[in-house]
Amino acid sequence: MTDTTKTIDIKSFWRTLGERATGITIVTAQGKDGPSGFLGLSASHVCADPPTMLVSIDDKTAALAAVLDSKAFAVNFLPASARDVADIFMGKSALKGADRFEAGRWGKLTTGAPVFNDVLGVFDCVLEDTVRRGTTTICIGRVVDLTATGSGAPLIFFRGQYKDAGQE
Repeated sequence: MTDTTKTIDIKSFWRTLGERATGITIVTAQGKDGPSGFLGLSASHVCADPPTMLVSIDDKTAALAAVLDSKAFAVNFLPASARDVADIFMGKSALKGADRFEAGRWGKLTTGAPVFNDVLGVFDCVLEDTVRRGTTTICIGRVVDLTATGSGAPLIFFRGQYKDAGQE
């Protein structure tokens, strides 16, 4: 029988999760008060048929209300050249809320969620379901539009730092 009573502390959980390189995304939505977004490290596909994505959003993240209100979100995959934009959406600048969208060039696809024009790729999604787990809301969206550039190196997050795919 497997012992499942071991308590996992949060710091150990994050340290172990940091051993997995992940692509940097900015998850965006068009809220009642304007555009909203955050740096998302947990965006992933659910399935290809139908094309479906998920993002995990901490309940304290202001963008969660925009996603729930608009019933839509976009997952923007950042290139290595967009570290400055990643920093802004990670909260490493004085820019907050809709002011974050002053950095870079932004457009829209089908849902109206903000799309970073210099992305490697983006999935524009209609919210279909949510799942609550602890302090997080998992948002599942059906892809209704997408774009892929087919060029450039991705910005990744590994062991607590940004890296690009060609970096050691």
